[in-house]
Formats: sequence, C-alpha cells, structure tokens
Amino acid sequence: MAELITVTDPDDPRLSDYTGLTDVELRRRREPAEGLFIAEGEKVIRRAVDAGYAMRSMLLSAKWFDVMRDVIDTTPAPVYAVAPELAERVTGYHVHRGALASMQRAPLPAVGALLGPESGDVRRVAVFEDIVDHANLGAAFRNAAALGVDAVLLTPRCADPLYRRAVKVSMGSVFHVPWTRLESWPGDLGLLRAAGFTTAALCLSERSITLDELVAHGYEKLALVFGTEGDGLTPQALGAADCHVRIPMDAGVDSLNVAAASAVAFYATRVS
Repeated sequence: MAELITVTDPDDPRLSDYTGLTDVELRRRREPAEGLFIAEGEKVIRRAVDAGYAMRSMLLSAKWFDVMRDVIDTTPAPVYAVAPELAERVTGYHVHRGALASMQRAPLPAVGALLGPESGDVRRVAVFEDIVDHANLGAAFRNAAALGVDAVLLTPRCADPLYRRAVKVSMGSVFHVPWTRLESWPGDLGLLRAAGFTTAALCLSERSITLDELVAHGYEKLALVFGTEGDGLTPQALGAADCHVRIPMDAGVDSLNVAAASAVAFYATRVS
C-alpha cells in the first residue's frame, strides 16, 4: 500500500516525470525515450491501471486523496501530495483535474502479431498517416473504441497516441484499442494485403467510390486509411491502396476533419 509523500519543493527530483508538461517538443522526445506517459484525471488514470499499465508514481492535490484512495491503497508506486500551486510550477499549467499519474509504456506489438490469428478475429483496422494533431488522434482513437475497430496502425511520423493531450481527448480509449507503429510506409500496406485485408484510402480522387459502395462490397477484412490534416494522404499511399473512398458531402463542403471522417467511416463499416 502506498503512502502519501508530501513534496514542497518544485525542483524535487522525484517529480521529474511531471516537469514541463506543456513543452510538446520536450515531451515528445522524452516520454518514448524514457518509456513513460502521463495520465491526467481520475477516469483516465483508472482506465490506464485497468488496462494493465504499471504506475511509476502519482501526483495529487488534497481534494483528490479520498477520491483516489482505492488506487493509492493498491499501488506500489509512490504517491506525491502537492499543493495546486506547486503542481502548476512543476507542470507548467493549472492542473484543474488535480490528479496526474506517470505510467510505464508497454512494448508495441509487431504488426504481424496484431493482425494474426493469435489476436482473434481482426476484421477491421484503421491506419493513420502522419496525423500531427494530438487532439485529432485522441478523438480518432475514441471513435475506434466506440465503433468496434479491432486495431489501429500508425505511420512512422504519426503523433504519439500516449501523449497527454491525446490520452485526455480519447478519455483513455487509447488504452483499450490494440495499436502499433508501422516501420515502413507505405510499404507496410503489403503486410495488410498479405493478411487478407482490402486497403481503402479515404480521399477525394477521380477513381473514388462512395462509402456506401465500399460497404456494399462486403469485404471480409477491411483497412481504412486516413491522411494527415490539410493535405490528406500522400500520393505514395494513394498509389498503394486497393481502392479510394469518399464520403459524399452537401452544401459545398468537400471534406471533414479527420476525426469526424473516421467516425463516419467506422460507423458505416461496422461489423455486425
């Protein structure tokens, strides 16, 4: 059972996991290298623990002691009690949720293991190419969890789904959708094809079919491929995909935000 450890010095090295949380570039480099990520808020912390991630430490203000008592009592990790003002000095922002936890990352599975028979009946996969906005990626993961996507694949330059903002926007859904990062793009689309998936690129092109037409084909295994904000999918990815798919629009709108588009596509292609 962990005991509350009161910390009053913002430079205390025991709080180093939480320093500079608003420095995106620093955290993007540091967190994967050190094998950690930050969970913010009661629900997200609980979901990370329930998903099996090991806790490195927890940072709490006084009003959260009772709320998080069951977690405190069952974690072997240190729990640091701090004043809200000190938490703000350490993290760089007002921690209005009052509860942070540093969690240990788990090794990412190989693509083959994620798509293979040992992973169960994987029939629908989402592929995100070079999405850089953490909020968009977090929302897309939440959509994937809510609408029954079996796995998510990220290209090498895609944002980190375990970055604090992505985790927060996903409400911890990123912990419950199997995912991994591709090593070669778009060459790794061949791994999907070898596993029996039809790859469908969401885009506007002369050869695109409508989402309804895609659904009517009834592909047994389907990988939906989404491009980055603004530019969409790269020409290389479009050339490697099996088919192009568009979501029909009204009122002169040509496209949706990538998170919104993923929700529409996931819902339309859901497996009964």
